[in-house]
Amino acid sequence: MEKSADVAIIGGGIVGLAHAYMALKKGLSVVLFERDRFAVGASVRNFGLLWPIGQEPGTNLIYALKSREHWAEVAHQADLWINANGSLHLAYHADERKVLEEFVELHGSAPYRCKLLTPNEVQDISPTAQISGLKTALWSSTEATVNPREAIRTIPLWLKEKFGLTLRFGNMVREITLPWVRTTEEEWRVQKVFVCPGADFDSLFPEVYQEQSIYKCKLQMMKGVVDGTPTLGPTLCAGLTLRHYQAFSKCSSLEAVDERYNQSSPEFSKYGIHVLLAQNNQMEFIIGDSHEYGKTLEPFDKVEIDQYILQYLSTFVQLKNLQITERWHGVYPKINGSNFLVYRPEKNIVLINGLGGAGMTLSFGLAEEIMDREL
Repeated sequence: MEKSADVAIIGGGIVGLAHAYMALKKGLSVVLFERDRFAVGASVRNFGLLWPIGQEPGTNLIYALKSREHWAEVAHQADLWINANGSLHLAYHADERKVLEEFVELHGSAPYRCKLLTPNEVQDISPTAQISGLKTALWSSTEATVNPREAIRTIPLWLKEKFGLTLRFGNMVREITLPWVRTTEEEWRVQKVFVCPGADFDSLFPEVYQEQSIYKCKLQMMKGVVDGTPTLGPTLCAGLTLRHYQAFSKCSSLEAVDERYNQSSPEFSKYGIHVLLAQNNQMEFIIGDSHEYGKTLEPFDKVEIDQYILQYLSTFVQLKNLQITERWHGVYPKINGSNFLVYRPEKNIVLINGLGGAGMTLSFGLAEEIMDREL
């Protein structure tokens, strides 16, 4: 009997799941292929942060805020944990305070929901933040946290139960010759294909990646626990994070922050380190991260990177007797000069990739627009 569907999705990470969700909501039949028995890529190796505050005003911020709405809906219906806990950017140096003040002045009319707090106000909402030496903090209410390992396992099963998604895990697609999608085990007749392969640049349409300025980013992360399981409150970060996200790139005062860190701590730039502290529904702390770039990346993690991360973490949080329980690295795709890649190598085939470290933040908003246009 011939196997058929309206839409094929290739890739079981958050990008693929978001596109499957949008197609299913339109009443289309969808088959999703994932080469592994369960998704093990960047979608499960991250903080689980929905991070609109990191997106520059414009299209990406709109995608991020739309994604947050979809995440809330999906979490409610699929019985997933989601914590609308917001975020705090903590400033302990005068130059960092200037960046935060400039950010609020520049983007006061943008759809961020943020404001500057005094140290006493920070203490009221964040029992973990280091108050000593704190000059100010940027509070934003738009951020939320999910447990990525839980979400990426649960969402496909929920889509199957609620919408009839056909799941083909452990089934690698080896050829697309529309209307046929051929895997290592079977073939399907479909009308449209959406290819969401993450860091796998070699299996399908490798020539596209040779033409585009797309590369891989390796990041090191850790998980830890603390006696007494304190509640984190808002997700925490400090001055290094101002250097990382595009949202702050228009702040002219950022140059002084860059210069100081480059002089005092060049290892942060060498390894692309900025430090976030998140907490999941198991009361575990997620800590990271670093950024090393290339077409091919070494599989070996560097002990010194973890040490730099933990040392910097200790400058803005108070976690007594932190015990590291897991260490890992993730690899995600990133594209030069753009926040994502949407490419049509052939009629009725769309390749979506290169969301960088913002896959959890952007996927649902981007998928909504792509599916509205393509279907």
